[in-house]
Amino acid sequence: MTNSISSDAIKQLFTEARTHRSWLPKEMSDQDLKNIYELMKWGPTSANLCPARILFIKNGPEKEKLIMCLEPLNVDKVKEAPVTAIIAYDQEFYEQTKKLFPHAPHFRDLYASDKAHAETTAFRNGSLQGAYFILAARALGFDCGPMSGFHKQKLDETFFSGTSWKSNFLCNVGYGDKTKLLPRLPRLSFEETCKII
Repeated sequence: MTNSISSDAIKQLFTEARTHRSWLPKEMSDQDLKNIYELMKWGPTSANLCPARILFIKNGPEKEKLIMCLEPLNVDKVKEAPVTAIIAYDQEFYEQTKKLFPHAPHFRDLYASDKAHAETTAFRNGSLQGAYFILAARALGFDCGPMSGFHKQKLDETFFSGTSWKSNFLCNVGYGDKTKLLPRLPRLSFEETCKII
C-alpha cells in the first residue's frame, strides 16, 4: 500500500491551488517546460497511447498569432503570461501503438479503422493528460490558468494546418500574481454530485 502524500502537497495540488489570471514578470525556461512534460507523461491513458500534444508559446510573433485567435476576455491573460500551452491531441495517436503498446500492436487497427472511435479516444485521453499537465506544473511550483475562450478553427488553422493535431484547451503557466486573485468560489458537495450504490 502506498502512503498518502503530505498535507502540504495536497494543498499545493488541490485545496490551496488557484486558477491564475494575472502573472508576475518572471520567465520560464525551456527546461522548466520539459520538466513539466516529463512528470505529466506518467499519467494513465487508454492502452498507454498518450494522444496529448502540447505547443508551448512564449513571447514574440507566435504569441501575437495566438492573441488573434482569442476571445477578448482572454487577451490580457495571455499577454501577461510567460508561456501559454496549447493542449492539443493527435487524431492519429494510434500510429505510436507499436512503441507505446508493443504487446498488442493490433490495437492500432482498431482505431485506424474507426475514425469516430479514434476521435473520442483522443479527445477523452488528451483531456486527461491536460489535467495531468496542470497537476505536474503545480507539483513543480508553477501556477496555471487553464481556459477556453478561443476560436478553435482559427487556432487550428494557424498552428496545426497540415497536421493531425487538434486543439483542446489553453493553459497559461508561470508564476501567478497572488495579490490579484479573486475570493475562492465554492464547490459542490459530495451529496450533490455523488452516489454510492
